[in-house]
Amino acid sequence: MVSAARAFLDLTGARFPVIQAPMAGFAGADLASAAIGAGAVGSLACATLDSAGVISEVAAIRGRAEGPLNLNFFCHTLGQTPDDSAWRDTLAPFYTAEGVAPPTTAPTLRRPFDLAMAEVVEQVRPEIVSFHFGLPAPDLLAGVRASGALIFGNATNLAEARWLAAQGCDAIIAQGSEAGGHAGHFLDGHHPVALANLVPQIVAAVDVPVIAAGGIADAGDVRAAMAQGAGAVQVGTAYLRTPESLASATHRVALDNAGAEDTVFTNLFSGGMARGLRNRLINTLGPVHAAAPRFPYASAALAPLRAQAEREGRGDYSPLWAGAGVHRANTGPAADLTRRLGAAALVLQEQHA
Repeated sequence: MVSAARAFLDLTGARFPVIQAPMAGFAGADLASAAIGAGAVGSLACATLDSAGVISEVAAIRGRAEGPLNLNFFCHTLGQTPDDSAWRDTLAPFYTAEGVAPPTTAPTLRRPFDLAMAEVVEQVRPEIVSFHFGLPAPDLLAGVRASGALIFGNATNLAEARWLAAQGCDAIIAQGSEAGGHAGHFLDGHHPVALANLVPQIVAAVDVPVIAAGGIADAGDVRAAMAQGAGAVQVGTAYLRTPESLASATHRVALDNAGAEDTVFTNLFSGGMARGLRNRLINTLGPVHAAAPRFPYASAALAPLRAQAEREGRGDYSPLWAGAGVHRANTGPAADLTRRLGAAALVLQEQHA
């Protein structure tokens, strides 16, 4: 009988059943190439990059490491720009306190996968393309499939996993509610589930590899996920603490000092629900505020506040993304982390083979 981990390794060509999570704005070529070089699947988040940026980063990764690369894209719908006047009114005391004015121009927003990015995929030909917030339109998805890339979908509950499998995804990322950053929830009426419940549900329901994600920071977490039938783990926060990540000095200090209860789901920074560390904005307004416009538009009014604080080394208005396992994540090179977590996964699988 082929183990779940072996099925994942055969599918992807990785040496370890580990995926370095895509973390938009916090992980680039240095981290992805270090993870790939050590035997994992390396990931590049493309939602905040333009076509030229993706091509450049992929070239840098390919020049440093040989192995499976995952390009990650968002599939949200931008729609008409919402009225954010109530959100700006809510932030007015912060503008005054920081001595800044509300923005007059909109910052670059996270962009959904489109034809231009589909053409980039065709050009750079990654081994894997993963999607957050569902999947793109069928014609775009067909183009990705035609490029030869594997397609991984992100599910936060059983209904989403079943839907993704029905669309032909080659693997399902089971994103537990403990995961740092944005929850990839996309089906109305269904809600994110804790990883320990989510993984066995999805493993029993689909016939493709299941990748456990959310709060996985050490070898014990890996063993727990693999024992439930996961074929691999996707790790974010632990990689965020490596020297190769793009986390700011302020973010790193917050990660270093975080305790087991210090992460919360919040909509303040983008309008979408995402898990991160408490800061001044969260402590003052609460983690969730009704005035914050829908994803990804809440970030626009925050931009001058974030910029002012970051110039002074403060993360008062910055998204300090972190998963629930942050307090268990050790610092150290990404290659060492990859080998340590990968070895834990393989030892367990060998015991059950």
